[in-house]
Amino acid sequence: MSVGLILLSGVSALVLLGAAQRVLDRMQLSDRAALLIAAAIFVGGLIPSLRLGPVRLNLGGAAVPLGVCVYLLIRTDTKQELFRALLGTVLTGAAVFALGRLLPAEPEKMWIEPQYLYGLSGGLIAYLLGRSRRAAFICGVLGTLLADTLSAVLTWRAGIGQTLSLGGAGAFDTVVIAGILAVLLAEFLGEALERLSRGRKAPSPERRGEP
Repeated sequence: MSVGLILLSGVSALVLLGAAQRVLDRMQLSDRAALLIAAAIFVGGLIPSLRLGPVRLNLGGAAVPLGVCVYLLIRTDTKQELFRALLGTVLTGAAVFALGRLLPAEPEKMWIEPQYLYGLSGGLIAYLLGRSRRAAFICGVLGTLLADTLSAVLTWRAGIGQTLSLGGAGAFDTVVIAGILAVLLAEFLGEALERLSRGRKAPSPERRGEP
């Protein structure tokens, strides 16, 4: 079982145990919806990708996550969050694409599988740019898909006939890792920084017992 499928299983278990309730509430998703999405990504990742001309579209690694991102974009609370999510997507995609250009051409020379490194990097960058849980997930998923698309477009412009695999094979793990990691960082690291910021503020007169 791949890392992406293992992560989906772990997320589903957390949802069933009620440990992900606060995260889902802030993303405006119910427990049932989250479990259905996880199941659709899991099953879709096992189904052969659809061939659409020069593109192979994986249901679990691209189509379902893309649909979730569209839903979250529609549900954004403010125009600022929407703008941050879209801008963060472009910047995350550019960063992951640039990382791919800097890495060795032979994966055997790397200490970690490229798809895992892309996913981890994409998730971290997406959190830094998106900040909110919804925006971070959008940046992580769409950013990694955008990086693959940009790489394929440049390859096609060079006259090389190469199939673009969106969400298939190793790209499935990249998308899942980036999306889940971005949300986890926004939840735990973002919450910790928020509490630290509140702790540094001087208490109000009422809390100090002053009139």
